[in-house]
Amino acid sequence: MLQVLLEESGNYITVSTDSDRYRFHAIWLRDNAPDAETRSAHNGQRLLTLNDIPRDTHVSEAVVHEEQLRVTFQPENKTVDFPASWLISHAYDSIKSVKPGWISADLTIWNAADTAQLPAADFNACLSNPVQLRQWLAGLARYGFARLKNGQVEDGALYGVVDLFGYIRETNYGRHFEVRTEVNPDNLAFTGLALQAHTDNPYRDPVPTLQVLYCLESSAQGGDSIVVDGFAVARRLQNENPAWFDILAGYCANFEYTGSGGVSLKARKPMIELAPDGELIAVRFNNRSAAAFTDIPFDKMGLYYEAYRRMGELAEDNSMAVSFKMQPGECFIVDNTRVLHARSGYSGAGTRWLQGCYADKDSLLSTLRLLNEHSEVV
Repeated sequence: MLQVLLEESGNYITVSTDSDRYRFHAIWLRDNAPDAETRSAHNGQRLLTLNDIPRDTHVSEAVVHEEQLRVTFQPENKTVDFPASWLISHAYDSIKSVKPGWISADLTIWNAADTAQLPAADFNACLSNPVQLRQWLAGLARYGFARLKNGQVEDGALYGVVDLFGYIRETNYGRHFEVRTEVNPDNLAFTGLALQAHTDNPYRDPVPTLQVLYCLESSAQGGDSIVVDGFAVARRLQNENPAWFDILAGYCANFEYTGSGGVSLKARKPMIELAPDGELIAVRFNNRSAAAFTDIPFDKMGLYYEAYRRMGELAEDNSMAVSFKMQPGECFIVDNTRVLHARSGYSGAGTRWLQGCYADKDSLLSTLRLLNEHSEVV
């Protein structure tokens, strides 16, 4: 049963259900009022600023009305209805005692033992069936990695993959880049050398949050693709030695890249990035692009390098890695803020031709939300 109690001063109200109790400040309620004078009915954006709301805003009346909370604000004498379900889902009145490095419940970390559960789908099924697309995108969002099979084997086919959910993120490499052996390449990715597990472009701010790699030719010996959950690496590092985790999260590393065409890119970010409340939100790991570290105090530099070395060892641990050999028409996508990717070396015999591009998670998550909303309506 839903109940509401108005605090004497009107500064906050208390909403109770059969099992829980939540307090909401008057100013928070007024700022989040869903009425047409406060928010656009078309796009949900606010139509006023906080300065438009009286500083002495308080609640003069609060009652339950048909599973809604009807609140009257003073000094505006304005009455607004809040859906009870919305209030409860946005409740902030709780004591959160969490360990730094906690991971959202929307994410699942994984290692080599979890290979079978990682998402894979058919391109044409995702193209024609919104249910299949929703399931595939949901898996990609949860695991930070997903494969797609049976696509077209043609130049630029990877654009069709990004079109399923969003937009290309163009960089100095163009709308896409070629991954095959070149003479005097701008980047070691364009050779037949093995590549350590890494995240891409840590020298950019903001970093591209999704990377697509699409196979067009695959007859060379070797060249297997390898992916590693960087969040699982960070969690294992923390369990082994909290001081290692803390120092990689507590100080910024420097990354840089200088290529052809006058490109000079630099970024200063931690290898393990936490939100202010301790949530693990990103990893950046790329030995090729690491510049001299200058933010770590002298007496902590030794510990920093111990942690950095161990993170690299874990990233190369076979128990953490999922490997596979792509065939023409296959691709995979990684969350570039989380999942490291690598490849084994390959020989000059045969061919290996991939095309890659970048996109961003905001469009993927937007498409997924819309698909979820549509499925609920249907």
